[in-house]
Amino acid sequence: MFDSGILFPSLLNGITTGAVYALIALGLTLIYGVLHIINFAHGAALMVALYAVYLLKQHWGIDPYLALPLVVPGMFALGYALQRLIINRSSHGKDENILLVTLGISIVLENAALLLFKSDTRTIETAYTLTTVAIGPAMIALPKLVAFAGALVVSALLLWIVGKTDLGRAIRAVAKEKHGAKLMGIDVDHVYAMSFGIGLACLGAAACFLLPAYYVNPQVGSGFVLVAFTVVVLGGMGSFGGALLGGLLIGVVESLGGLYLGESLGQIGIFAIFIAVLLFRPQGLFGART
Repeated sequence: MFDSGILFPSLLNGITTGAVYALIALGLTLIYGVLHIINFAHGAALMVALYAVYLLKQHWGIDPYLALPLVVPGMFALGYALQRLIINRSSHGKDENILLVTLGISIVLENAALLLFKSDTRTIETAYTLTTVAIGPAMIALPKLVAFAGALVVSALLLWIVGKTDLGRAIRAVAKEKHGAKLMGIDVDHVYAMSFGIGLACLGAAACFLLPAYYVNPQVGSGFVLVAFTVVVLGGMGSFGGALLGGLLIGVVESLGGLYLGESLGQIGIFAIFIAVLLFRPQGLFGART
């Protein structure tokens, strides 16, 4: 067993990482909750957002956190356009077509990144990248604390949009019964595109919080999207609160797994939880039984 001087920093590290996982998973949950499809392009879209943050820093010197007003709207526009111009037109109303289209988009984006940037792993340097903050006996990297706070703020904003605004009411109506929503005058195709756009905007925010202490390459999204799927299943498909709490839990499990089993085996606990949830509670911890 480890003493508290080692365990407490590991827990903090897991919570800060889990908040970013939750933010990525919230976008996936929103898309699933409204469109009722799994977005296989989610990881590739995160990769695009990370490259956008990287290029803004390298070519124009824009700090990743200051890039938020540029990257978030840009990813929203990308998501809206993908849904309205490609996914909606290609699906012909069939969910299985949407799955194939999003998988195709993922392949195209990843190969385009390989063509433009090769397979090199790239990082950026900022004045605060190596800065640490003391919290009790733990020393936590400043970018991780900023990412934790930022992810919670963006998650709260998303929950407010869905729960309190006219757009949120339209999103919930379409998610519940799209034909009834259409009869009430709601533009279902617009709501679909807005939901997809907001889902990708969450990835834009996550990329800005991640890159000061992380890296980007054409395959970087694959690892994150596997964790995001696990968070969504753990929390309950379509549950925003479940995705937020599930992300924090998965972050802690990954951190403790790395502490006890070594960094290379740290994610075993994540997928053990994934399998256990599918076996014993397939609706997730916070999902309703159908």
